[in-house]
Amino acid sequence: MSDFHAFRIHNDDAGYRAGIESIGADALSPGEVLVAVAYSSVNYKDALAGTGKGKILRQYPLNGGIDVAGHVVASTDPTFKEGDAVLCTGSGLSETRDGGYAQYIRLPSAWTIPLPAGLSLRESMILGTAGFTAALGLLRMLDNHQTPQLGPIAVTGASGGVGMLAIDIFSRAGYEVHAISGKTDHFDFLRALGAAECIDRHQLAFSGKPMDSVRFGGVLDNVGGSMLAGLLPLISPLGNVALCGNAGGVAFDTTVLPFIIRGAALLGIASAGTPRAVRDEVWRRLANDWKPQHLDRIATNEIALTELSGAFARMLTGDSFGRTLVRIDRAA
Repeated sequence: MSDFHAFRIHNDDAGYRAGIESIGADALSPGEVLVAVAYSSVNYKDALAGTGKGKILRQYPLNGGIDVAGHVVASTDPTFKEGDAVLCTGSGLSETRDGGYAQYIRLPSAWTIPLPAGLSLRESMILGTAGFTAALGLLRMLDNHQTPQLGPIAVTGASGGVGMLAIDIFSRAGYEVHAISGKTDHFDFLRALGAAECIDRHQLAFSGKPMDSVRFGGVLDNVGGSMLAGLLPLISPLGNVALCGNAGGVAFDTTVLPFIIRGAALLGIASAGTPRAVRDEVWRRLANDWKPQHLDRIATNEIALTELSGAFARMLTGDSFGRTLVRIDRAA
């Protein structure tokens, strides 16, 4: 195989740097499945890693990109054959092994997911880690007996990638969704995705009481911090809060009362290290009854590898909106 292009991240005596370079297959992380990449996506974690603004990579150099989808070129595991469509999200990509920002990637077969019927490669990367996280939150909530009868689901950070996909996914699953966001100019868009109500986070006043009148049956929270603390007293008895982000801070101040009086549950959503059996179930649901109806609307931007730096900058300054798909051109 001839050399190919990759967005590679270095941190050495010359400093932290990242950009497009030409590498050979022998430079790729080990794995049983060699994949010709078709698509990846841009997540906040990718922007942190690609700019050095966050400590994401645990070794260097590595190709960036925590999501990847493409076709198998070669495999030493008979489970996968040349031409098979596959995907992978998280699983150490762009942390401990090369990620999806390259024309080729080598994956361990244990973390290589056959593309489920009902999804295209492009659709799987519009979903990516963001959609997987939202759906994993729903699965965890269902495992803990969340039902639509408990009341509406509040989605915080609703204008972000996880939030938008969560609105669509939870609506598809039969839940009334209330979107919480500070970006009021996007409320019409969020309603079009399925939000029954949109709430301006700047106008969302919390009483500060340890317990308050029930307002939500559960929450998918991308924010943490004071938002999480304020929402917990509003959760219905036996309702669940699926926590998957910390945009508002890593610490929060609360009491035990919502948990020991109403039986509320706080569920941690750690998508990157999800066991394989759970991954398979999440992707099966995303390709079927939970498949978002508005993927093409949510994919607001499609870029090439050479445009990653600009996408990172927009995301880190809060100027991005929707999901950014990365198209990997074979002739690049």
